[in-house]
Amino acid sequence: MLQRGVRANGKAALPALRGAQPLRKHGRSERLRPIYVANREDLLKGLIPVQSHDEWNKDSWRSKPVLQQPDYPCEENVAKVHKQMCDLPPLVFAGECRNLSDKLAKCSRGEAFWLQGGDCAESFAEFSANHIRDTYRILLQMSVVMMFGGGIPVVKVGRMAGQFAKPRSEPTEMIDGKEYPSYRGDIINDSALDVAARVPNPERLVAAYHQSASTLNLIRGFSTGGYAKLDRVDKWNLDFMKKSDEGKLYMDLAARVDDAITFMEACGVNQESSVMSTTDFFVSHEALLLEYESALTREDSTTGLWYDCSAHLVWVGERTRQLDHAHIEFLRGVANPLGIKISQKASPEELLGAIEALNPENNPGRLAVIVRMGAENLRERLPILLRAVRDAGYHVTWVCDAMHGNTEKVNGFKTRRFERIRAEVEAFFDVHEEEGTIPGGIHFEMTGKDVTECIGGGSDVSAEDLGSRYETYCDPRLNAEQSLELSFYIAQRLRKLRLKREAREAENRL
Repeated sequence: MLQRGVRANGKAALPALRGAQPLRKHGRSERLRPIYVANREDLLKGLIPVQSHDEWNKDSWRSKPVLQQPDYPCEENVAKVHKQMCDLPPLVFAGECRNLSDKLAKCSRGEAFWLQGGDCAESFAEFSANHIRDTYRILLQMSVVMMFGGGIPVVKVGRMAGQFAKPRSEPTEMIDGKEYPSYRGDIINDSALDVAARVPNPERLVAAYHQSASTLNLIRGFSTGGYAKLDRVDKWNLDFMKKSDEGKLYMDLAARVDDAITFMEACGVNQESSVMSTTDFFVSHEALLLEYESALTREDSTTGLWYDCSAHLVWVGERTRQLDHAHIEFLRGVANPLGIKISQKASPEELLGAIEALNPENNPGRLAVIVRMGAENLRERLPILLRAVRDAGYHVTWVCDAMHGNTEKVNGFKTRRFERIRAEVEAFFDVHEEEGTIPGGIHFEMTGKDVTECIGGGSDVSAEDLGSRYETYCDPRLNAEQSLELSFYIAQRLRKLRLKREAREAENRL
C-alpha cells in the first residue's frame, strides 16, 4: 500500500531542504552536479540537473509533512486509483514544457509578456465545448490587444485542463446552520449540500484526468486548426459584447490588425504560414493534490529528466510553499517551468529559500514568482522582495495575480471590485518602473461568460447585480468585458515600457 505524506500536525517538521541556502557567487549553486550533462541549448530551455533516485523521486514527497490533502476514507482505493493513473498517457509532453520554458525566459527579460487566466476552479457540471471555447477566445482577444497595443509577444497560458482542486482554510464549513465537510473542488468531492457527497472520492481523480484530456484536445484543435488565425481577429468578439464600449474598442483594433495583415500580404508575407495561422497555447494549474501530480509524472527518455505531465506549468500556492514540506519537495524534482505564489506575508528570506530550492541552476526559464497582495500591500512589500531577488542575482519572471488579494463579501456573495483589481495591476507596473525591474506577466481568474461576480468596470456590475448571473463554483471571476478592459490598460503600460526601452537603446547608440 502507498504511504501517504506525513501530516503536518503529526511528526515534527523535518530539516529544511538542501539548497535553501543563500545563492552563491555568480548566481549558481554548486550543490547538485548533473548525471546527464545538458548542453547550453538544453539549459536555456529550463532543464534542471538529473538527480539520482535517492536524491529525488516522484514519491519522495510522501516522507514530508503535507498540507491541504483530502482525508480519503479508504487507502486501498487510493492506491488502486493511483496505480491506474500511473498507466494513463501523459496529458502534455516534455518538449512542450521546454518550449514554455523558452518563452518564460523571454518574459523574465522583458522580451515577451505572460498572460495567464481561466476559471478559479473547473467543474464537472460546467464542462462543455462552448465554455472552453469562450474562455480560450477571450484569452486570444486579450493577447491581441496586448500584442498590438504594446508591441510585444504575449505568452498565452490557461488556468485550464487541471485547475480542479482548491485549498481551504478549514476542514468543515457552516451553510444555513448545518456543518458540512469543506468543498475542495470536483477532483476531490462534490459541492452538493449533502454530507455523503462531500466525502472525498479518489475515483474523481480519474474523471478529472479524462476531462482535462478532452479540454486539451479541443484547445490543440483551436490553436492549430484555423480558429486562431490572425485574419479571424474580428470573429473572436463575443456576441454579448458587441454593443459594449470594450467590444467596440476591440472591433476598432481588429480593423487595424486586418489593415496590417493586408499590408503584410502585399509585402509577400504568406498568410498560411504558421506564424499567421496557428498559435501556442499552454495550460497550467496549482499542483495541490499530490496523488494526482505524482501519478502523472513521467521520465523523459531524451534527457532523463522527470516532468509533471498533468500540465505545462504547475505552481505551488501561498498555503503550501513551506520549504520542508511535501509540495516543494515534489516540485523541485520536476523539470516543468514552475510558479510560486506569494503574499505580503512572505519575507525576503522565505522567497530566496524557495527560489534556491526550486531553481538551483538559476535558469531564467524555470520560475515565475506570482505576487498576490492587494494594491496597498504590494506598493509596500514588493519593492523589498524585488531588491532581495535582484541583489541575490536570481533570474525569475515577476507575475501579478491581482485577484486573491482583493476578495470580500458583499450582500452575502464573495466578490472582488474591479477598481481594486485594476489598482493592483497599476501598482505592479509602477513599482517595477520605480525599481528598474521587469513586470513579466499577469494572472487573472476570469471567464468568457457574461457573469456578474466582480463589481464595477465598464460592464457596470453593481452589488445588487451579483445574484443575477453568479455562477462560480469557488471564487469570483472577471467577466469577458472586464477582462478585455484590463487588457487595454495593460497594453498602454506595455507600450510605455517599450517606448522607454527604445529611447534608452537609441541614446546608447549615440
